[in-house]
Amino acid sequence: MQGLSCSELCYLFCCPPLPSRIAAKLAFLPPSASYSVNRHENGDCTLHLGEGSEWQYGDRELGGLEVFTTETRRGNTIACMYVRCTDDPKYTILFSHGNAVDIGQMSSFYVGLGSRIDCNIFSYDYSGYGASTGVPSEKNLYADMDAAWAALQKRYGISPDKIVLYGQSIGTVPTIDFASRFEVGAIILQAPLMSGMRVAFPSTKRTWCFDPFTSCEKIGKVGSLVLVIHGTDDEVIDFSHGLAIYERAPRTVEPLWIEGAGHNDVELYAQYLERLRKFIQKEVGQQRHIAGNSSS
Repeated sequence: MQGLSCSELCYLFCCPPLPSRIAAKLAFLPPSASYSVNRHENGDCTLHLGEGSEWQYGDRELGGLEVFTTETRRGNTIACMYVRCTDDPKYTILFSHGNAVDIGQMSSFYVGLGSRIDCNIFSYDYSGYGASTGVPSEKNLYADMDAAWAALQKRYGISPDKIVLYGQSIGTVPTIDFASRFEVGAIILQAPLMSGMRVAFPSTKRTWCFDPFTSCEKIGKVGSLVLVIHGTDDEVIDFSHGLAIYERAPRTVEPLWIEGAGHNDVELYAQYLERLRKFIQKEVGQQRHIAGNSSS
């Protein structure tokens, strides 16, 4: 979602403008796959991490990574990863990662994050990313998220109120879309965007019919508790996007605005983990307790 040249703008706004083409131009940068999934005759899968994954742990942690594939309603096969970080998880995090990475590259981060906040992590690769088939598109993004949720439910039988959705950058798009249709334990939005057009053209004040990723129109339908995290110096998705999403979400906790943080270094700040721990360990449960008392 970087600045566009004149020639790219001409291509982007061909007549008529197509949302799928705009989305592809603005958002999707799938990297070379950092892992492979080997399927055996009995249906089981094994994970092979390549050098591009930059794995930081040992065999014990590697044994906690479970991979498999599942089908989406649009006919693609997506790779999924379940990271067992604790035997007694507070919640399971369904993590939709950012752009230009795959679950192999994110695997070390998942191990570290889950271990520190006492949660297991479930993640997946979008169509056209990692070992997932197909091509990236906005429609595929939503179908991928739905398939990941269904696989998590079917394979592990985790109650929806024990699942926290975590969207990072472009991953906030399917996270908000899903949470606008179904209630979950809570959602975390890191560097969310209002819409594709508002990222490419910051002066955009309205939602056009060809605008992709219109999270600003969907966030108002999210009934679950929301934590928004954003760096004030984000050079990819301006801080104003996070602020607007926070202001439009019906149920929020105190956001985390990290002074001086950019788009890719939020996790390096101490307050990042501190805020996540408070949200997971206290606020989500408190809100569920309050909601339960008010409905009784």
